[in-house]
Amino acid sequence: MESDHRDEWDTEDDGLAKAVVAAAANAIVALDRDLSVLSWNPAAERLFGWPAAELLGRRAPLVPSELMAEHNAVLERVRNGGQVSLRTKRFRRDGQLLDVQVDTSALRTESGTLLGYVSVYHLTEEDEAARSRVVRRARLVRRLTDVVGDINAELDLPVVLDRIAASLTELTGADAGGFVLIEGDRLRLVGSHQLPDSIRGATADLGSSLVGKLLRTGKPVMLETGHDGLQDLIWAKLDGLHTIAVGIAAVGGRPYGALYALFAKRKPGHLELELLELLAGHAGIAVANATAYQDAVRQRAHERAVFDASADGIAVLDGTGCVIQWNPAAAELTGFPADEVIGGPPPFALPLPGEKLTIQLPSGRWLDVLCAEIDETGEIVVDFRDITRAKELEEAKDLFLATTSHELRTPITVVRGFASTLDARWDKMSDTERRSAVHTIAERAKSLGQLIDHLLLGARAGAAEPPVRSERFDLAERVHAATLGLPVLSDRHRVEVTIPEDLPAVHGDALATDILLGQLLENAFKYSPDGGLIRVEAWPEDDSVVLVVDDEGIGIRPADRERVFERFVQGDSGDRRRFGGVGLGLYIVRSLARAQGGEVTALARPGGGTRMRFVLRVDAGEPHYRSGLTGAVTDG
Repeated sequence: MESDHRDEWDTEDDGLAKAVVAAAANAIVALDRDLSVLSWNPAAERLFGWPAAELLGRRAPLVPSELMAEHNAVLERVRNGGQVSLRTKRFRRDGQLLDVQVDTSALRTESGTLLGYVSVYHLTEEDEAARSRVVRRARLVRRLTDVVGDINAELDLPVVLDRIAASLTELTGADAGGFVLIEGDRLRLVGSHQLPDSIRGATADLGSSLVGKLLRTGKPVMLETGHDGLQDLIWAKLDGLHTIAVGIAAVGGRPYGALYALFAKRKPGHLELELLELLAGHAGIAVANATAYQDAVRQRAHERAVFDASADGIAVLDGTGCVIQWNPAAAELTGFPADEVIGGPPPFALPLPGEKLTIQLPSGRWLDVLCAEIDETGEIVVDFRDITRAKELEEAKDLFLATTSHELRTPITVVRGFASTLDARWDKMSDTERRSAVHTIAERAKSLGQLIDHLLLGARAGAAEPPVRSERFDLAERVHAATLGLPVLSDRHRVEVTIPEDLPAVHGDALATDILLGQLLENAFKYSPDGGLIRVEAWPEDDSVVLVVDDEGIGIRPADRERVFERFVQGDSGDRRRFGGVGLGLYIVRSLARAQGGEVTALARPGGGTRMRFVLRVDAGEPHYRSGLTGAVTDG
């Protein structure tokens, strides 16, 4: 029952409101947010000459074109809260211009949602003063339109603030003007006109200022005269100052700053305050635009810096699939500069948005490519990174596992075969056969042990734990020891060693150097299967000693001269891969050399073959000389 009564009351209230509007002596016009007529009472029909039935749901042609800017400014002010009352002109149906007083306010729901606008009109007295004021006001409002356009055309915030201050003095006739920012509980002068530059940046307390007083009253503008209220900020420095007008400029619905109009020669009136209020409203919009633009510029600069500095290749494609942005990393990874790519499709295939595609470029480089679509613009962002190193390592590990399995299987198979033979046929074999089988088992076990040593040593080197000491030793002696038994290794190779008598002692680890020299010599024999000269030579150079091992073998192609020092990698030129091995020898060699403070590099030998160059630091202690070792060892 209560609900029924409430509905009756609501219906009665609605009817009563309509009756009040219909009986009002003043013309009452209600517009929706699109400015179409919602309500047009009988007084409006009498005043303007249009019947309600002709205008309901349409825009009423009341506002002269020269006053549209004023009309829009009023609606802007009303949207931000408050009520605007002004004298202006409106058309009758017969084309006559009427001088009217119009009070405009917002039409809102109980929750505050804007539904439209309500304007109440009545005629003003036709006297010379009123006409003069309206003419002046119309002129100033037209000028305000130009001023606002000029201000909004500028996006540099400091320039905007100065133009607002200058426009304020022009429109209100003030002798000087300023714009202050509200910064917490302080004010700071950031824009001025006809004021000394020395006061720019001056600050004052917000709470005790006219701005603070204005904020507490909730009014849009304030006029202060007399000596008591003129000490705000440092405005009193303006000679003859007698009146200050203040208006609040809001950005995003919040007070952002305030306009000060300073009068020393003339007195302001209601029109000046109205213009100040209108300009303050537009100033907030202009400042918001300039601030948003600067924020966008900063954000764009930040995004561009991230885009350009990214180690990943990044491309942006438009809706047709053409490249519109291409960062430096993209150019470096693909070899295509931006000017060759922009405007066309990317130089590689793309996955579907949200998926990943791994591709190989014609250059041999591997890329992981990801795509994402920007729903708002239809653009596609492509991110790609170089995974060549990871791909090579993956392939190297696969090769390592296969090679290691092969290298381990061969000696184990031989050991198992000869052991089974001895076990099954011991009594049937001669002593010579048994000794030969045991010798073969021992040799294969030794090979297996060396392979395991290499694997362990490579693992320790890869874990940054190369087993070296720091000591003084004689490199010539280590070379002599390493080459002493070489003649028995091959009947197709000759070995020459040339070391000067005054070769200085070096600083490093003698045992690590033994391992290093052994591996270099083993490789020299291994990769020169047709025989030839193996030459070992050393000499002092600056504060180092240089040792080279030359062979006349198959050589290493230039692209592989660094890769052969990586784990699980062997040079692919010629038929190097057929010599077997797990690809750890030269990796261990370089690790041991660097752990001693030295270096090993692979070079081309003049005339063909390979030169391995090993450098160690000269020991800084007492001079240490030994008799040189120069000679040739030939077998076969």
